[in-house]
Amino acid sequence: MTTYEAMLIVIPELDEEQVENTVGRFRTIIERTGGEAGEPKHWGRRKLAYEIDNRTDGFYVVMEFTTGERTLVELKRILRVSDDVLRHTIVKLPPSYAHKPLPEPEEVPA
Repeated sequence: MTTYEAMLIVIPELDEEQVENTVGRFRTIIERTGGEAGEPKHWGRRKLAYEIDNRTDGFYVVMEFTTGERTLVELKRILRVSDDVLRHTIVKLPPSYAHKPLPEPEEVPA
């Protein structure tokens, strides 16, 4: 099992509960295949660096998880076709970074 970190940008039209359901589906896939998902860190609604699909902001969520290579391929496929996720990235964490708490995001003035 390898440790990964995923960042999801969820579409801004959803409310908090729907964002939580989207992240919950992601967690369920990881746990159902024998992986372990950490607690997601919600960074809230933020302005995007550039417009994506005529949207200027989105909900940012970061989560650390452990899983095997086969599950990772399936996760990436599901995230690519999900209508709720604007963008996503998954990176493999070196062992020295794994399970360290993330710094709290800075507040961005509105």
